[in-house]
Amino acid sequence: MSFSPQSRVWIYQSDRKFTSAEENEILNKLASFTNQWKAHGNELLAKAEIRYGFFIILTVDESQAGVTGCSIDSSVRLIKEIEQEYHVDLFNRFNMAYKVNGEVVVNSKEDFETLVNIKQVTPETIVFNNMVQNLSELETKWEVPFQNSWHSTVFAHLL
Repeated sequence: MSFSPQSRVWIYQSDRKFTSAEENEILNKLASFTNQWKAHGNELLAKAEIRYGFFIILTVDESQAGVTGCSIDSSVRLIKEIEQEYHVDLFNRFNMAYKVNGEVVVNSKEDFETLVNIKQVTPETIVFNNMVQNLSELETKWEVPFQNSWHSTVFAHLL
């Protein structure tokens, strides 16, 4: 399937890394969901993936059919089910994800702030901007240096 660069994306970040068994099970659930995902009876051109063992990413190409509030609600219900079944937190926007030696690390906002303060997180540290809106932004603005992200604005007083 080919998806438009303007396809909408939703990113759900886990507070811990999924095991490989969990990841396979979750991917199966996500595939079942996206294969039947509809908006007002219209099938959505959708896909789901897990990146780095932490990020569930849903993508919908709205050139075929647009998402609706009800269709978004159904995806949120699925994510909440995954959250409960696997005992992870997928909705805490105060968890910060960044890379250390190529590996993804997730910390609370407070711990992340401490790491910025003691210079363990630097302007060059790669952070994840889970607020990207579409596939194009996912590819170009999701993994960015701290200094080029919204994080640098929030934590500017520590730099």
